[in-house]
Amino acid sequence: MQSVSEAAVESGSQSTGLVVGIAVVAALGGLLFGYDTGVIGVALLGLGRQFALDDTTKQLVTGAIILGALFGCLGTGPLSDRFGRRRMVIFVGVLFGLGSIASAMSPSVGALIASRFLLGLSAGSSTQIIPVYIAEVAPARHRGKMVVLFQFMVVFGITVAYFTGFVLGDHWRWMFGLGVVPALILLAGMLVLPESPRWLVVRGRREEALGVLGRIRGDMAVAEAEVRDIESVTGDETSGSWRDLARPWVRPAVIVGAGISMFSQITGNNALIYYAPTILTKAGFSDEAAVLGTGASTVLVVIMTVIGSFLVDRIGRRTYLLWMIPGSIVALVIMGYLFQGQGPTTDFSRWLVVACLAAYMMLNCGGFGVCIWLVNAEVYPLFVRGKGASLGAFSHWFFDLIVTLTTLSLVTSLGASRTFWLYAGISLVALVFVYYLVPETKGKSLERIEHELRENRFYPFQKNG
Repeated sequence: MQSVSEAAVESGSQSTGLVVGIAVVAALGGLLFGYDTGVIGVALLGLGRQFALDDTTKQLVTGAIILGALFGCLGTGPLSDRFGRRRMVIFVGVLFGLGSIASAMSPSVGALIASRFLLGLSAGSSTQIIPVYIAEVAPARHRGKMVVLFQFMVVFGITVAYFTGFVLGDHWRWMFGLGVVPALILLAGMLVLPESPRWLVVRGRREEALGVLGRIRGDMAVAEAEVRDIESVTGDETSGSWRDLARPWVRPAVIVGAGISMFSQITGNNALIYYAPTILTKAGFSDEAAVLGTGASTVLVVIMTVIGSFLVDRIGRRTYLLWMIPGSIVALVIMGYLFQGQGPTTDFSRWLVVACLAAYMMLNCGGFGVCIWLVNAEVYPLFVRGKGASLGAFSHWFFDLIVTLTTLSLVTSLGASRTFWLYAGISLVALVFVYYLVPETKGKSLERIEHELRENRFYPFQKNG
């Protein structure tokens, strides 16, 4: 059964161009996030030689951005509930710009770690606020591709980082400093974009919300229907606390949001992005070939993200994940086999490693990556959506930090082969999690998803009315 706003929007003439413009500008935060997390994989090659970094120090430099993200994502949720989604996106842009400049000018490893921590604050904040902002503006039937635009920008940023690194070689300061450019574009764009209409309704600013939705939807009757639908779930709960996330009826959203964020990391996703060049050099490739091979792999992730942005609205988020995860498991198992003993010793086996790495990144990053921020922006009730999205982002960054700080150590202690097989086993558990617990949110308004939560019809195995 459709909600009032779903039926109204489908019959109304939406101002799609404005919605796309809002999503594109806001999603530039994803480009910054992807660039700054991806560039470290290339910069480590030059940094390692200039500062004589060992594996532990490399992990600290890489992990600094993730540690900062843990603080950033938790702090942004309450602030976005209080001051608004738009103001916090602007704040994210400022932090990105400052962090990029500080990283480029770092005189020592310690200063670089501190600068990467500042970038982490902005990266963590972006993963909390930007998907929520886009989801609260986009119409239900296009929400998937609009929110996934953020993830597209993330993987596009990673690709830009690798090819920029390939061109710049050992000039790692320029790699970091170039992050200022998209930060300035994000700031300029957000100054003219509207506030989230759902946040405005929660704050009692109904007429402003109606005006924003009238512009976005292109029809005041549609806007009025959507505002009434939003009001149907606000009630007296206009601002929730962290403790509200433990309510029995809210808990399923927490399990799904935090769980899918966790599995996106402990299946090896960002570990292979951060350390792919290092892994390929261990397989016998030169530094240049390793960077170029990883960059080519990220191009495939970009392509898969574009395809996935349409598939999640056509076949659904849950089904899409169930299609993608099995293939990533196969790729990990084969890579584990190839790294047994002395590792790849022939040209064929080395290029097979590249092919499996590309397949894994395409299927895992193109699977979890497409859905993680989308699902976390959809499943939480409006009155705790900021804090819920913060918790989901915290889960992502916390487990990203654990994986980042242990990957090279795992490869050293277990060997690359067993490490890949470990990630394959965890991916199998993730597949079971998605099958039994992740709900289908395709085509549903945010208010309908909230009603299903309240009525105990959220999980796939629960009866749908």
